[in-house]
Amino acid sequence: MSADAAIRAEFKGTIGKFSLDAGFTAPAKGVTAIFGPSGCGKTTVLRCIAGLLRVSDGFCEIVGDVWQDRDGSFLPTHRRPLGYVFQEASLFPHLNVRRNLMFGAPRDDRAATGERVAFDEVADLLGVAALLDRSPRNLSGGERQRVAIGRALLSQPKLLLMDEPLSALDRTTKNEILPFLERLRDRLSLPIVYITHDMSEVERLADQIVLMEKGRVLAAGPLADLQSDPTLPLAMARDAAVSLDGVVEAYDAHYGLVTLAARGGRFVVPAPRATIGERRRMRVIAGDVSLAREPPGPSSILNVLPARIVSVKPVDSNESVAVVALGADGDGARVLSRLTRKSWDQLGLSEGAAVYAQVKAVALAPGRGE
Repeated sequence: MSADAAIRAEFKGTIGKFSLDAGFTAPAKGVTAIFGPSGCGKTTVLRCIAGLLRVSDGFCEIVGDVWQDRDGSFLPTHRRPLGYVFQEASLFPHLNVRRNLMFGAPRDDRAATGERVAFDEVADLLGVAALLDRSPRNLSGGERQRVAIGRALLSQPKLLLMDEPLSALDRTTKNEILPFLERLRDRLSLPIVYITHDMSEVERLADQIVLMEKGRVLAAGPLADLQSDPTLPLAMARDAAVSLDGVVEAYDAHYGLVTLAARGGRFVVPAPRATIGERRRMRVIAGDVSLAREPPGPSSILNVLPARIVSVKPVDSNESVAVVALGADGDGARVLSRLTRKSWDQLGLSEGAAVYAQVKAVALAPGRGE
């Protein structure tokens, strides 16, 4: 990826009574999630990137193209090659699915210089090929949102912006649409900026995360790095977890177990048959990781990995969160372990200590194959 292949955004200003001072840089590939509680400014940042809001002190550069600069230059929204997916699908009721999909497609050859997204490819990726002649009135909520995503893709954007696209859907419908979003991420080279307040969506979809609070960016970087940083609120939450990407090394058909290689160790995980070499994402919950000073004896826990304690931070007077780096030398991926102060003292643990991380359970994301 060239030096210019990045998303760079910085916006400072007051909008009504809301003060915004948010800036971040992210790779122009994969999914960058902007995450934080309601009212923290996520959508405001997205609207600034889209040019729907203009702050006096703003900068926005997408893969070398400057959309807004501090010298006053400002590219209007209709000239920015972006797709925008809102919370509500907002399809045209008088047009069938095919015509809705094509509504935003360029009517000239402006997009021909880049990598075009083909109609048939979009219909296949989003599973709407059988719906093309239907009216939006005859679609489910998930189908409508998939059509809205397809319409945005067929505008041939350089950047796809998604503003809480699943928030209006129930849990069942969310689970229906998430695999389609994974397919977009894995099969298209289009960078996506994804707004959500649902950490489960971030853990499943995101490569990078921008963590926001009260109009400001607390941190930005690779998802696992921010999840395992004890100075940030993600690591200190009761349901703290770290997302690790692994590669399938083996499949045990007799026991239904997949072996995944991650940085610093291997995990054995219950899962359906998987292809050797396939990438899969694991979720390791801090509360499911215990520590031992010596190799444990026979146990029902399948994953016991040598590791080193990197740091520890108290949650309160009785519990702490330890950051543990996998591998005997501690040079692998980092996970979290939530443990009591009594356990810490009884084991004589300290930063830099060699330990064995016993991972009680590993949740496997439904799919991240390439």
